[in-house]
Amino acid sequence: MVEKNPVAAASRAPSSKRLEPLRQVDAGALRIAYYEAGPADGPVVMLMHGFPYDIHAYVDVAPQLAVQGCRVIVPYLRGYGPTRFRDPATPRSGEQAAMGMDLMALLDALGVWRAVFAGYDWGGRAACVGAALWPERCIGLVSGNGYLIQDIAHAMAPLRPEREAPLWYQYYFQLERGRAGLAAHRREIARLLWRQWSPSWEFDDACFERSAVAHDNPDYVEVAIHSYRHRFGLAEGDPQYADVQRRLAALPAITVPTITLDGAADGVTPATDGGGSAPKFTNRRAHRVLPGVGHNLPQEDPQAFAAAVMELIKA
Repeated sequence: MVEKNPVAAASRAPSSKRLEPLRQVDAGALRIAYYEAGPADGPVVMLMHGFPYDIHAYVDVAPQLAVQGCRVIVPYLRGYGPTRFRDPATPRSGEQAAMGMDLMALLDALGVWRAVFAGYDWGGRAACVGAALWPERCIGLVSGNGYLIQDIAHAMAPLRPEREAPLWYQYYFQLERGRAGLAAHRREIARLLWRQWSPSWEFDDACFERSAVAHDNPDYVEVAIHSYRHRFGLAEGDPQYADVQRRLAALPAITVPTITLDGAADGVTPATDGGGSAPKFTNRRAHRVLPGVGHNLPQEDPQAFAAAVMELIKA
């Protein structure tokens, strides 16, 4: 039985509250900006955000975990907020191998050996990559939408039309018109996706703008475009991640304890019973569908997300 979180849903932070102050550390290819809360000697939780969101997806999750004794670390992914590439010549890759390596480099830079990896969308993919390839570093995994390692070799196999339609942005980004559109209308595209992906979530302008400023990062467009082109096999990866990408091409199993979460109202990745990806999780695994919740799981249901993390820590 999981204990009830001491922070009630009614005590959510206002839409204008920011996760501050930020810290920065050199980690691999990046100088990563991150928020940290909780005791320095607590079990570590890495909370990884998705596209097109930012660290404020965890504005209500982080304090719930910190008050229960966790050391909570919420980094801005490459291409977001104050996170920057350390070398101007580094390719602005958004491939899954880069995301996973960024997570591991941050652990190393902070002197953290093991942590819970938790995320959704891009951040969930980074968490899955880390858990699959470096299980000794992972206490347990919380992943939105299940097993997120991309099967690039079969990426061109079509889905049913009703599954393809919500992915319009991925196809748009294959075109130079889409690159120009994202550069010119990054806020409009993000707001549209928020609404389409989470039709039941009533966010206000202040909530949206708090995250949208992270998309003003000078590398946001290039990283996003590369991510969506690489996953279809239409863009080359950064050579420094070639070995990791080869390992991911085998679609490795995740061998750590895992909780997967789906939003029942997710407008881009429909909820499932979890059975389709079950063979990819070889340790104990629980799958839950969150009623009334869309794609942005931690911000829409922070109590459920925090409870899943704590369940892994207390196991």
